[in-house]
Amino acid sequence: MGEHTNKGTESRFDVVGTRPTRPDGADKVTGRARYGADLQSPGMLVGLILRSPHAHAVIRSIDTSAAEALPGVKAVATRDDFPELEDASPIAMQNMHDTQANVMARDKALYEGHAVAAVAATSASIARRALKLIEVDYEVLAHVTDVEQAFGAAAPVLHGERFMHDGRASNVAAVHEVGRGDIAKGFADADVIVEREFVTGASHQGYIEPHACVANIGGDGRGELWVCTQGHFDIRNMCARLLGIEVSNLRTTASEIGGGFGGKTTVFMEPVACVLSRKSGHPVRVVMSREEVFKGSGPTSSSHMRAKVGVTRDGRIVAGEAVLKFQAGAFPGSPVSGASMSAFACYTVPNVQVTGYDIVVNRPKVTAYRAPGAPISNFAIESLLDEAAREIGMDPVALRLKNAVQEGEPAVYGPTYGPIGLRDTLYAAKTHEHYLGELGPNQGRGVATGFWFNYGGETCVSLNLNVDGTVALAIGTPDIGGTRASMCQMAAEELGVAYDRIQTIVADTTSLGYNEATGGSRVAFASGLATIQAARDLVDKLCERAALLWGIPRDAVTWENGGAKPAGSNAGEFEPLSIEDLAKEAVNLGGPVAGHSESNFEGAGVSFGTHIADVEVDPDTGRVEVLRYTVIQDAGKAVHPSYVEGQYQGGAVQGIGWALNEEYIYGDDGRLQNAGFLDYRMPVASDLPMIDTVIVEVPNPGHPYGVRGVGETPIVVPLAAVANAVSDAVGVRMQTIPMSPPRVLEALAARRAPTTRTL
Repeated sequence: MGEHTNKGTESRFDVVGTRPTRPDGADKVTGRARYGADLQSPGMLVGLILRSPHAHAVIRSIDTSAAEALPGVKAVATRDDFPELEDASPIAMQNMHDTQANVMARDKALYEGHAVAAVAATSASIARRALKLIEVDYEVLAHVTDVEQAFGAAAPVLHGERFMHDGRASNVAAVHEVGRGDIAKGFADADVIVEREFVTGASHQGYIEPHACVANIGGDGRGELWVCTQGHFDIRNMCARLLGIEVSNLRTTASEIGGGFGGKTTVFMEPVACVLSRKSGHPVRVVMSREEVFKGSGPTSSSHMRAKVGVTRDGRIVAGEAVLKFQAGAFPGSPVSGASMSAFACYTVPNVQVTGYDIVVNRPKVTAYRAPGAPISNFAIESLLDEAAREIGMDPVALRLKNAVQEGEPAVYGPTYGPIGLRDTLYAAKTHEHYLGELGPNQGRGVATGFWFNYGGETCVSLNLNVDGTVALAIGTPDIGGTRASMCQMAAEELGVAYDRIQTIVADTTSLGYNEATGGSRVAFASGLATIQAARDLVDKLCERAALLWGIPRDAVTWENGGAKPAGSNAGEFEPLSIEDLAKEAVNLGGPVAGHSESNFEGAGVSFGTHIADVEVDPDTGRVEVLRYTVIQDAGKAVHPSYVEGQYQGGAVQGIGWALNEEYIYGDDGRLQNAGFLDYRMPVASDLPMIDTVIVEVPNPGHPYGVRGVGETPIVVPLAAVANAVSDAVGVRMQTIPMSPPRVLEALAARRAPTTRTL
């Protein structure tokens, strides 16, 4: 069990803050829960996708005639089956064109694994035979998969003259800048300047469940889509747009989801399944293989960074500068903007300049991965701060405390911070027995701090009172981190009823208004806030019903302990009416009762965390063992502490894997060499210690209970914390992620030959 420290979150809750049993647990462990590939439908066909074997190639022609003639093949789809897009703003139009071209290659295949055709057949074996019969005539082009090479003038250009940089056609899709103050003066005022280059490999989200969907679209364009996703409203919108139909004609249902972490917030094969279903007149199921997941869906960016910080002898950070080059994959949209804004967000730095480049390369289009971009830039900046602290002989936590932002100070990216818990996490780290413990030979300790913005967004819920007094809560945000439990808790808290009297479901797109996707650490905040508002709406209506029954004004009725009662003795002598009593009387008092909330929520509250990592390095093999790991983070208010601890632990594990082993490895031919879990090395239980947690609670004033999102900050910090620990153990600054055994051995060799530098 983790530790818990409160600041201003007095024990005023009955249900919130407790650890009830998860409502979806039994179904998941017994196999009753239905995931993306579990839906069965009469006459359902198997859909498979033909993917480019080349990293960059013009598609001269596609001949599908032999595949279409194969018995059992009911439909074949190519680029010609997607209508031309029009009638949108230029930016939205370009984004949709990119989405369409990623779903099915148009003039060119832009990465190995790019979809070029698809079939729907009565069996998987027939579908596989059909794919082999499709003839694609390619003109292979020069390719580039390295972000630094793609930035250079000599690199093959992916999109002609669409992107111009330095007066030439280039792969630089966008430039993002964040800054304030006078950089030259800042570095002139510094006593110590530390500058280095850093490289990170592309890391996949590593969800266990591959992408899967079932589409059933009629000839009139109306139909249904069942899909594993973090945002079924957005999937509906994108598919409808690409099919040229109204969104109201596509009912979309979110299945249970076997992991997403940001990687299931866009479309890949879903529009293809819809096209195949519409052409064949049958339901079509498409399930990616693990190889397809790696080659055809987005990881996060790889990067090349140059960063510099200047500090005074007493530990003040006076200047910070960074140039971030992030690869976006084949289409623009890397998370370099968020990385640029978050790089120095933890600190009061008077002079800052961050320039971020969004660069296209011949790789799958990147997608979000938990705090998109922030872990990468955080690795660079926190590594430099660790080195600067050593240079001036200052404790690394003390240096961070000296410069940590606090309430009322402006963030480097613009807004002024409200109440935040950064300093609380640092104080907790400084006094934690983990940080004060002794280290042995070949062991090192690292500490780092990180930040994430958090988000609110468009959200609506419906809270319906059943005739037996139980409550059905319909939300539109798929549950990827404990949504059902936390929504039940907040509804129960507001209504004054037991947790088990609330049942939460994830409604389909025809049952609720639009909801943004589950992402941005927004659900506990936004869906929770909507749930609280809907519960209060329901309570208000129930009090009106009680007032009607008693024949007294509405303002003479109050709600306490799960029921209505007179507000005072002058309101009359009436026995309280429980929620069950009012449910029974509903038919005589106007009929069904429901509470609703629809809003575009703001005030999510930013999030900070501090991590401590202990490692041991084997000097003979270069293997790094994580001995101990502690996550300290401000949750605002932990609605369900066990889920919060799980988020902290899960993010740390993913970050540790990224820091030590995980990366996409491309050959000179532009092909991915490790498209499977055997060669793409994710950590398993035996690789890790139990992750210790400390929940700090500094209430977020934007939420009635003080809630902040917690899901993304935990992955921001591990790259830097582990890198600082390994650097401490080997005595050389580690500058490349992942720190695989060969790279660690290189660093050990550099320690013995001090003139050698690792990059």
